[in-house]
Amino acid sequence: MLQQTQVATVIDYYNRWMQKWPTLQALAQASLEEVNELWAGLGYYSRGKRLQEAARKVVSELAGQMPRTAEDLQKLLPGVGRYTAGAIASISYGQATGVVDGNVIRVLCRLRCIGADSSSPAVIDRLWDMANALVDRIRPGDFNQALMELGATVCVPKAPLCRECPVKQHCRAWRRVEKELAFASQKLFGKPTPVPDVEDCGVGGCPLCPPATEPWDSSLGVTNFPRKAAKKQSRVARTATCVLERRGCHGALEYLIVQRPSSGLLAGLWEFPSLPLDQGLQEQKQREVLADHLRAWTGRPVVAGGLRFIGEVVHIFSHIHQTYVVYSLPLDGDVTLDPALSPTRWVTEEEFHASAVSTAMKKVLKACEKQRGEESSPGKAPTSP
Repeated sequence: MLQQTQVATVIDYYNRWMQKWPTLQALAQASLEEVNELWAGLGYYSRGKRLQEAARKVVSELAGQMPRTAEDLQKLLPGVGRYTAGAIASISYGQATGVVDGNVIRVLCRLRCIGADSSSPAVIDRLWDMANALVDRIRPGDFNQALMELGATVCVPKAPLCRECPVKQHCRAWRRVEKELAFASQKLFGKPTPVPDVEDCGVGGCPLCPPATEPWDSSLGVTNFPRKAAKKQSRVARTATCVLERRGCHGALEYLIVQRPSSGLLAGLWEFPSLPLDQGLQEQKQREVLADHLRAWTGRPVVAGGLRFIGEVVHIFSHIHQTYVVYSLPLDGDVTLDPALSPTRWVTEEEFHASAVSTAMKKVLKACEKQRGEESSPGKAPTSP
């Protein structure tokens, strides 16, 4: 859960997870639907799926015994990479092996003034070598947690607390800052001395040193490090989404949700009927293609003009800038759904929030409910596209 997610966010999810599945055997018996429901809102949903796959493998193929070394953890368990394997092996089993996560990358790059792209293979390999060399042989788990905590609380990305840092005397980036301060002081008194370029190892073409085109910026201090490659532009995507509504047998409002495919983005989660849109599609054409899509679900003609426009909902995934063009459509009477299509079900609002739905779909429903509330208020005119 802590991969790509902060501790404060994880705590409640972790406690609920451990209460529901306190053992590997209990988790192995759970359904993917249950796993997705509990994971909903945490993001990066493949983590939950792989965690359960790993539990099933330990129970069914490894006699219920977890691998105890980083090498075996990474080799035998799905979803366990180099970092997770090192963390489990050192913290749980006392193996003297290092860990490299985002916090550790920042600490080590500053300690050694590593100015090359911190995501490059050459830098990552060097950081792992350093982490494995530095780890305490007697208390590897405590050391690794302390190193990660140092990056999370002291050696933070912006405004690091360098004067409070317990390892600042070993930090080359800090040493560079101190030398520049001393140089400025000497210059003030008319005694300038050159400042050694301590982050340059003196070897031409060094894969760890900053490129010549990106020299040290005195205004940044230690936050010159680590350096990352320019962030890739997120892929822009538009999706038409329709909130199909009906009154249930007890009069409660119900919504149709459908299950996504078992692989790919948001695998196995539930959503409102949705359809990817081509870029630049005009609004009337959006309605028409969505109406055609809904006809397959409802088994009845859907008039494009009958779709009520709700608005646009933007959700940012790690690599996708996603815009949902949201419509709603109330249905009267019984609706026969095609069993050959993806699994579907009608849910109340309470059941919707208890289901394995993404944060994006919760935003979609919230937008729909907001407009319904505005339209029911006195003096409010319906929204038009």
